[in-house]
Amino acid sequence: MRQHVDAPHSVYGLDRWGKGLVSVLPNGDIGLSNPLLPEAPKISLPEIVEDLKQRGIHAPLLLRVGSFLEHEITKINRSFGDAIERIGYGGVYRGVFPIKVNQQAQVVDRIVEYGRPYSFGLEAGSKPELVIALAHNLEKDALIVCNGVKDEEFIRLAILSRKLGFNTIIVLESPKELDTVIDVVNELGEEPLLGVRVKLTNEISGNWAKSSGDRSTFGMNTDQLVSVIDRLREVDLLHCLKLQHSHLGSQVPDVNDVRRAVGEACRYFTELSGEGAPLTYLDLGGGLGVDYTGEKRATVNSVNYSVEEYAHNIVETVAYAMDAAKLTHPTLITESGRATVATSSMLIFDVLEATLFDADAAPNVESNDHHLVSDLAAVGGYLSSKRLQECINDATYYRNELRDLFRRGYIDLRQMGRAERIYLHLMAQIKDVARVSEDHEEVQAHLETLVDIYHCNFSLFQSLPDVWAIDQLHPVVPLQDLNTPPDRRAVLSDITCDSDGKIDQFILADGVHPSLPVHSLPEDRPYYLGVFFVGAYQETLGDLHNLFGDTNVATIDLRADGGFDLLQEVEGDTISQVLSYVEYDPRDCVDAFRKIIDRAISEGRVKTADRRVLLNAYRDSINGYTYYE
Repeated sequence: MRQHVDAPHSVYGLDRWGKGLVSVLPNGDIGLSNPLLPEAPKISLPEIVEDLKQRGIHAPLLLRVGSFLEHEITKINRSFGDAIERIGYGGVYRGVFPIKVNQQAQVVDRIVEYGRPYSFGLEAGSKPELVIALAHNLEKDALIVCNGVKDEEFIRLAILSRKLGFNTIIVLESPKELDTVIDVVNELGEEPLLGVRVKLTNEISGNWAKSSGDRSTFGMNTDQLVSVIDRLREVDLLHCLKLQHSHLGSQVPDVNDVRRAVGEACRYFTELSGEGAPLTYLDLGGGLGVDYTGEKRATVNSVNYSVEEYAHNIVETVAYAMDAAKLTHPTLITESGRATVATSSMLIFDVLEATLFDADAAPNVESNDHHLVSDLAAVGGYLSSKRLQECINDATYYRNELRDLFRRGYIDLRQMGRAERIYLHLMAQIKDVARVSEDHEEVQAHLETLVDIYHCNFSLFQSLPDVWAIDQLHPVVPLQDLNTPPDRRAVLSDITCDSDGKIDQFILADGVHPSLPVHSLPEDRPYYLGVFFVGAYQETLGDLHNLFGDTNVATIDLRADGGFDLLQEVEGDTISQVLSYVEYDPRDCVDAFRKIIDRAISEGRVKTADRRVLLNAYRDSINGYTYYE
């Protein structure tokens, strides 16, 4: 619970994970920096939130920063470009963005726009995603890489799109899929651009280890590859095989895993080339990780390398392998989705209220109170830094004994209420002493069970599903008052009616903690919290738990003068829209409620004059925001 920090805000570790994009302003506000214009003034995030609020865009709010997205796309492409130049690599780099990572139109549109100088393309893992890709005017050298299970309709559209100038490559996932491709080719009389997905044996570490290695879902093993090569040769389509796809893994934490996987992919590339496949593209899939915690270590939520090191290792490994095999250096492709979009979005919400597990004052013991109440109150008389654990033990014992007496009917409600408040006041005193005392492991463990619950205006399941499902960590920070020491610690509870709807793991300067340092809630203004780096997967995976829909969304660009431009606003789901997602017709709901009102009037339970008030209240709700307003 102690905070060994030089400045109040340094407890949150922004200098570790903020990547220069997020920092603290002198007034204590979180500030956003424009990475494209380093000399531009930083802009206050609370001021952005207040400005958007005045425009009618309220929290909870997903804020996308176009400047951050453009910066990440530029960095990935320039890192590969610099590595290619430094190493003397003979090929080029052509990145593609996997649409599945964030399918929102405003995100994909901007990725295409910002990636245009680099012929940045798209990866489609389904028919709907291919439809999205083909609705964009890509650069002539940009690629559309088609992964996933494909039926005839998918394959037909991919092949026909080449007539329009799209470089659409069908990546074969299995020998059976090749049979479908051959049928469509014979039907159309058009040749495809083909790739094969090779299942590497190298297995990465981290949360997504199962996306790599022998047991990974997609791709072909060596025996299947041989059968596909033979079949392509048999039907005179081997000359169409231009790409090898080898997925390294997702969020790869250790750069040495990258090297090993790329080396293995190169072995397959050289062997397939030796079989007569005229390969010109080497697609190394996803894997480029995001350092969510700022640890710069090979852990589940961090990585031990930079984007520049990642690019250098790939280019160097491929160059050595191709030179050894006397092969032309292929065009390099990666599908870096998470690293492209994660940092560009943040979730912002306000705290509605707090449940506090201490008290700033205690009631007096009354003459008829049980002696254990007096014993409990007496603990404060010998509280000191040397007797912290003893005081916790005694206070907990007396409190538990009193609870037992209450359950058995020996003390009444008011006496139990006094005892509970005395206990909470003791805990407040113990917390104060613990802040300036030497750390005691058992004391700290007990105090962590007494942190506050801050009830917040968001749905974990809708906006941060990975936090719930796989314990993904995202930086969480108050947006204001960071020039003032936080005086409380809390876990965050969402607005859903579910005990799992909480965040209880937080990234701080000295590691991951089960509570977040926060400030006492102000009475005259909202207290905002921000969850950062949520651009990857969270919008796509969110569900309708308790029928909380999408939040409001605002896309902004940071200006050179320290201001911002609102590029796009998307209103969050209304209750009417959410009901339609789960097969209700909102009009039927209104009609049904109207009939219930009329029946109540007929039965004399409701006055006729109340009909309009009841119906308007129902209509106002069904057309309103699903979150707290």
